[in-house]
Amino acid sequence: MLKCIYKIGFAVLLLLLINNKCSAQSNAHVLNLNNLKRYVNYFNSIDTEAVKNYVPNAQSFDWLSKNIPLFECPDTTLQQMYYYRWWSFRKHLVQTPDGFVFTEFIIPVKFAGVYNTISSAVGHQVNEGRWLHNQQYIQDYISFWLYTVPKQTKNHFHNFSSWIDDAVYNRYLVNLDKPFIRHILPALDADYHQWEIEKQLPNQMFWQFDVRDAMEESISGSRKDKNIRPTINSYMYGNARALASMGQIAGVDSLKNKYTQKAVLLKSLVQKTLWDNDASFFKVEFAKGGLSDAREAIGFIPWYFNLPDDQPKYAKAWDQLIDTAGFNAPWGLTTAERRHPKFRTHGVGKCEWDGAIWPYATTQDLKSLANLLTNYKNHGKMNAHVFYDALHKYAWSQQMNGHPYIGEYQDEKTGKWLKGDNPRSTFYNHSGFADLVINDLVGLKPRLDNVLEIDPLIPQNQWDWFCLDDVSYHGHSITILWDKTGSKYHKGKGLHVYADGKQILQSNLLKHVYAKLP
Repeated sequence: MLKCIYKIGFAVLLLLLINNKCSAQSNAHVLNLNNLKRYVNYFNSIDTEAVKNYVPNAQSFDWLSKNIPLFECPDTTLQQMYYYRWWSFRKHLVQTPDGFVFTEFIIPVKFAGVYNTISSAVGHQVNEGRWLHNQQYIQDYISFWLYTVPKQTKNHFHNFSSWIDDAVYNRYLVNLDKPFIRHILPALDADYHQWEIEKQLPNQMFWQFDVRDAMEESISGSRKDKNIRPTINSYMYGNARALASMGQIAGVDSLKNKYTQKAVLLKSLVQKTLWDNDASFFKVEFAKGGLSDAREAIGFIPWYFNLPDDQPKYAKAWDQLIDTAGFNAPWGLTTAERRHPKFRTHGVGKCEWDGAIWPYATTQDLKSLANLLTNYKNHGKMNAHVFYDALHKYAWSQQMNGHPYIGEYQDEKTGKWLKGDNPRSTFYNHSGFADLVINDLVGLKPRLDNVLEIDPLIPQNQWDWFCLDDVSYHGHSITILWDKTGSKYHKGKGLHVYADGKQILQSNLLKHVYAKLP
């Protein structure tokens, strides 16, 4: 009898503990789902849904509510675009016999590979997707490129330059999935070597056609000359650094040492070969000799991987970002300097990169700028206001007929999408946005250790409040909120950071902070 009572009592106690845990988890979040629901209903209402993939519109709210961090701020343009880009990203998720993949174009295109996949924006897609709660989607997608595609009759992975190793490592910093890194490291190592076979010159630098950089018809580009471009050389530097770090994580010293040496050499070569001291910019070196006379947005890409030395002479390149004769245009950041005589001279409608605004490049520009501001001491004329204004303009530019829209590329003066309403351009999954908000604007900086680092690029006195909620990081649910007066969230004044609902940091100022995770 006593034994029976004990069992019943234990069962009741266990049930109470489970209920208390569930209640604690439900109370851990600051934001509710009302904003997400409102935005999803709006986005669904303006969409004809010509294509349905793994998560149709009818299921989009349920899927998004389970998978994305929530965000709110006083800048309604940024807030709406944050949710629109997640809603749009979800449209490209496809379940295949080889696992989940993400497409670039929402409709089939003849130049895609199996499952309508294209490799040009894999780096953007992995960086964006690393913040999803369910990481099976991105893990499958990475494995698809490294294991499934090489077995295809036509291996289309190297159709475009890639920084996949860097993206994989940055994903690891969010979830610390060491078994996955150990599993794919040999494939990443082999893939880097394949790039060396295909694109490395005797001087140890890499060449690429502009069309294979996904940047066709550029001022400095060619479809036949082996030009040395800041793009692929920066990507390979970033990949080498990532492989060195992953080699250390996996305990493979030979890989760590090999790729450390490769990165050191590439850094030196890029700065020595591609830096134009007179123009204060990284440029393309032609196969026939000499540097291009055009400053192009690809000259900012070295900072995407923290390649340049922290010196004032390199920081001077960023003056061009805010110069209206440089890259600063009414609708965003151009892909070539506006003063150049060949700016926008290649025609319209065939994916020209001679100056028009490409979200792909804007994402790279903003990530590079964020790195300059957070990882360097020499910023030149750059500051948080420049970053915020550029990000806001990027969000604002993603519209058509008064509704949210993300397409291929835009006129820099009018904002007209240069593919019009071509179905292939709609929901173009070729850039990033949510990652720029999470990682750069709010400033959650993933690390290897048990420290949560936040280095926001929100200008002082720009916002009285904001909240980024339910971010999956190192096995915890993270909440970051700023409440200048304490009247918005009723949790006190200032910056508050929570892990699994428990406060781990409070600061009266919105500033660079560190907190120890539980």
